[in-house]
Amino acid sequence: MINDVWILATASLVAISCALVGVFLILRRQALMGDAISHSVLLGIVLAFLISESRSLPVMLAGAVIIGLITAWLSDTLHKVGKLQSDASIGIVFTLFFAIGVILISLYAGQVDLDQECVLYGEIAFVPFDTIIWGSSEQGLDIGPRAFWMISVVFVIVLASILVAFNRLQTVAFHPNLALSLGINVVFWHYFLMTLVSLTTVASFDAVGAILVVALLVIPASSAYLLASTLKNMLWLAVIYAQSAVLIGYALAYALDSAISASIAVTSGVLLGLTILGLQVHKIRLRRQGKATLLEKA
Repeated sequence: MINDVWILATASLVAISCALVGVFLILRRQALMGDAISHSVLLGIVLAFLISESRSLPVMLAGAVIIGLITAWLSDTLHKVGKLQSDASIGIVFTLFFAIGVILISLYAGQVDLDQECVLYGEIAFVPFDTIIWGSSEQGLDIGPRAFWMISVVFVIVLASILVAFNRLQTVAFHPNLALSLGINVVFWHYFLMTLVSLTTVASFDAVGAILVVALLVIPASSAYLLASTLKNMLWLAVIYAQSAVLIGYALAYALDSAISASIAVTSGVLLGLTILGLQVHKIRLRRQGKATLLEKA
């Protein structure tokens, strides 16, 4: 029972963090950048480990943030200087960085405690078994899974960043030209958002895998985008969609004895599909009501 609580708590924090960051990626039409960073940060993690020989949270986050920012910068540079399309530039950079990361893992498999399949697919069911012991190893206090505390730290950072910089992020997302005229440094806030994406990704995929991270970055925010009329509503709706996917997906995985991460990702897609279907049905009803009103007036 306690293991289920840790799994759900970790998945919930991952979902909320990804949904909040994903809203701004969707509004800025940079959903593919989330996919790129979620794969390319593998290279940052491997390099950080090989250089420092440490798996501590600051080291992992530092490596991920640096490579995440390089991914964003190099993609923009290829697009502007190389005259490549934006999506092509992103695809080139993240596949290159991810491939290099995989090669380094295969070369130094004995030193690097990472596995590319684990990074891609994740196994959140194993989260409760990798815990942090506070104090000595024999008499120390078990304070819970390492993945939970890692994503907790990042969640606090993401939430605090959005609360403090909400107006700036909103202006840059909706009115970049207005932001420039007001003296807001659009480039800084672009890379600030990329930093949040990098932090969220590296804290998440160790537990749930890159595929679910991408799904939670894009799908709940996309679902919320279809319904929300304001940014605040979109943030709340994205969180609700993400949490619904976690709860329903976990229940589905438990009932079918299937992979938890995959079930959550599928549930996210199903919820998006139901939202689109519901909106289409609503439009049809409005059209019929409009025609009926015209007939009555005639």
